[in-house]
Amino acid sequence: MTYIASNNRYETMKYNRCGKSGIKLPALSLGLWQNFGSVDIFENGRDIIRKAFDCGITHFDLANNYGPIAGSAEENFGKILKSDLATYRDELIISTKAGYGMWPGPYGDFGSKKYLIASLNQSLKRMGLDYVDIFYHHRWDPETPLEETMGALELLYKQGKALYIGVSNYNAEQLQRAVSILEDKGVPLLITQPRYSMLDRWVEADGLLDVAGRNGVGVIAFSPLAQGLLTDRYLKGIPQNSRASKPNSFLHSENITSELIKKLTALNDIARKRGQSLAQMAIAWLLKDRNVTSVLIGASSVSQLEDNVAGINNLAFSDDELKQIALLIQ
Repeated sequence: MTYIASNNRYETMKYNRCGKSGIKLPALSLGLWQNFGSVDIFENGRDIIRKAFDCGITHFDLANNYGPIAGSAEENFGKILKSDLATYRDELIISTKAGYGMWPGPYGDFGSKKYLIASLNQSLKRMGLDYVDIFYHHRWDPETPLEETMGALELLYKQGKALYIGVSNYNAEQLQRAVSILEDKGVPLLITQPRYSMLDRWVEADGLLDVAGRNGVGVIAFSPLAQGLLTDRYLKGIPQNSRASKPNSFLHSENITSELIKKLTALNDIARKRGQSLAQMAIAWLLKDRNVTSVLIGASSVSQLEDNVAGINNLAFSDDELKQIALLIQ
């Protein structure tokens, strides 16, 4: 059945200017880290992506290693782009990244010029694209000179294979160095993508938000729900089939203590008084910061996506609410 996007898709979504660039990103962007790989149900992922665009989410965030298997999220997105979204390509911001292991040997990981250029070429082929809107270096490489990594991004930018460039998982000092190197090359650094949530506030102590703000770099926060902790799923313990119940998960069951559950319950009470779910309030709390351009959400179902999108309907916090939240998450 032919997909036709909703005529009302831009009526409720909010769009924020990304740093000092001319680009605006939706307050919520959709990440394809999980639920869109070869092991997942293709039609479910397709339905989520369609609904996201119908809700005004124009930014779809991928990486070369997203799956599993690695590369399969880009392949599936390419299929959906071709069948459903090709007509709307100029309305979309499509981003991908490289920095984690993709193929055997010394040239398939981290931040060398050879790896980054080969990786983006592979990503473009998987998605059936001539260019991506944003290409990120996915993580700091302690062994490769930063000048080489930024030089690779500069080349891809000047070749037109990436309209904008960014970095992910860089701290404040690393971000400042990247900005300075690129400025000398006449290349703007558009955006940085850190992990950030109510329960994981390292960017505040590190000064990353301040460095981004001073340099006109946008910020897009990933893991805004702390791997699902900032939802109602764990208020009564660890449910079956949750992330914390699975081996090899980033979320470990031993970290879900009675003290944490008590804190989550109190946060949930504040959210309910605001007329929001805990997840919606967690997203709104991030967007209250003027340095945060967008929040990167994941979704395993259309209903979960719709619940998260509804969070932008109430972004204002009273001073009393902010004080209560600060006491709980300090």
